[in-house]
Amino acid sequence: MSQWALLTGASSGIGLELAKLFAADGFHLALVARNEARLRTIAKDLQEKHGIQALALPCDLGSANAPEQIHNALRQTPVSVLVNNAGFGAYGPFAQSDLRIGTEMMQVNMNSLVQLTRLFVEPMLSRGEGRILNVASTAAFQPGPTVNLYFASKAFVYSFSYALAEELKQTGVTVTVLCPGSTRTEFFHRAGMPMAGRWATMEAAEVAAIGYRGLMKGKRVVIPGIFNKVGAFLAKRAPDRLSAAVVARLHKK
Repeated sequence: MSQWALLTGASSGIGLELAKLFAADGFHLALVARNEARLRTIAKDLQEKHGIQALALPCDLGSANAPEQIHNALRQTPVSVLVNNAGFGAYGPFAQSDLRIGTEMMQVNMNSLVQLTRLFVEPMLSRGEGRILNVASTAAFQPGPTVNLYFASKAFVYSFSYALAEELKQTGVTVTVLCPGSTRTEFFHRAGMPMAGRWATMEAAEVAAIGYRGLMKGKRVVIPGIFNKVGAFLAKRAPDRLSAAVVARLHKK
C-alpha cells in the first residue's frame, strides 16, 4: 500500500520539487499552499503523470486555525511523511517594519510548523513509523540584521527539530531539518530583499533532491552544497558580533 506525504508550501520552489520527488517514488500526496488554482493544477499533473492520488488543500498557514483544518481534512488519511516547508521572510529594519507581517511570518514559520508536527506525530508514533522534514535555513546559524525575524524563526525551527529528533530516536519516527542557503525561488522577490551570495545560489530542484535523500536516510541535519556547509560551520564558530556584521553587509541594498 502506497504511503501518504503531506507537504506545505507545495505550489512552488523547494516544496514543489519535493512533491515531484515523492510522487515519482509512488507516494500519495496531500499538498498545501495558498494559491488554489496553481495547487490544483500541480495535484492534477502529478496524479496523471505518476498514477498516484494527490489532494489539493488550499490553506493560509498564516491563520492560527489552519493546521487544525488540515488535520481534520486528513483524519482518515495515514500520513507517513510530514514536510513543513511553508515559510516566508521580510526585509527591512525592525523598528520600521509592519508588525502585522512579522506576526504572520512567525505564525507560518514557527507556530503552524509546531502545530502540524504535534497533530501528525502522534499517529506516527502509534504506528511506530514516520518521517518529518522541517525546512529551516543556513540563516538558523547567525543573527540577521534587517531580516531579523526570519533568521530568528529559522533558528527556532533548527533547535526545535534537532531536539525533537533526539526525543524520538528509537521510536521509528525520524526528524530531519533541511538548511538550504540562497536558493533560486520566489522567496527573495516576496521578501523584497536582495539575493545574498548569488555565486553560491542553488536551484530548488537540487536542494530538494539533497533534502529528500537525507530525509530517507533518517539524517537529522541536511545542509545542501559545499559553500553552505562551510558557511554554516564558520557561522556557528564565529563571534555573534562578527556574524551579524557579515549578514548586514551581505543584505545591504
